[in-house]
Amino acid sequence: MHVLVVASRKGGSGKTTLAGHLAVQAERRGAGRVALIDTDPQGSLADWWNARSAPTPLFVATTLATLTADVARLRLHGVDWLVVDTPPALSAEVSDVIRLADLVVVPTRPSPHDLRSIGATVELVEDLGKPLVFVVNGAAHRARITDEAVTVLSQHGTLAPSIVHQRVDFAGSMIDGRTVMEVPGSSKSADEIERLWDYVAARLGAGPALNRLPLAPALADTNETEQVSPS
Repeated sequence: MHVLVVASRKGGSGKTTLAGHLAVQAERRGAGRVALIDTDPQGSLADWWNARSAPTPLFVATTLATLTADVARLRLHGVDWLVVDTPPALSAEVSDVIRLADLVVVPTRPSPHDLRSIGATVELVEDLGKPLVFVVNGAAHRARITDEAVTVLSQHGTLAPSIVHQRVDFAGSMIDGRTVMEVPGSSKSADEIERLWDYVAARLGAGPALNRLPLAPALADTNETEQVSPS
């Protein structure tokens, strides 16, 4: 099982949107069984999943206290990819999550505040000995700051070749639990996510299929949280 942790010290970087989109695209590419975990107390990823009509990706209810054991159990039950969303902080709890990662995806908006915040994230990930990849997220087309962000991030670590641009279809699709790949018609946003997933998968490889056991009921989230209605 491959574990992707989406992390950034800066709030508003688009972690939740990127986590949901990568998980859905993994399934669309036939990468196997995909699961999501939300460790952010705000629960935005859980809210998105509750609004989702499709039963997959699997959403797993867990706590930080049981996270390590639950991840090991998911591995035994044949989950191939696990995508974990994190809160905008660099706390001890976030460190515990990153320790489980095979790759840390760090979305960064091309803004001075976001770029100034990356140092602490890089330091934490490197101290834990984990590989990371930056993703320029929410970029404006043909903006000078986007080019500057690419330059700065490339100096601090590996940069994903697919830039994700700011478009309303990202927010629109997330309202009712979908992604830009699942709305009618093709879009440039979907193309960007597809290229990003292909890059991430190439970094880690799909891996051999595991012997799949029935998923333990305690791990499958029967979340009774009220679903988000489209607005």
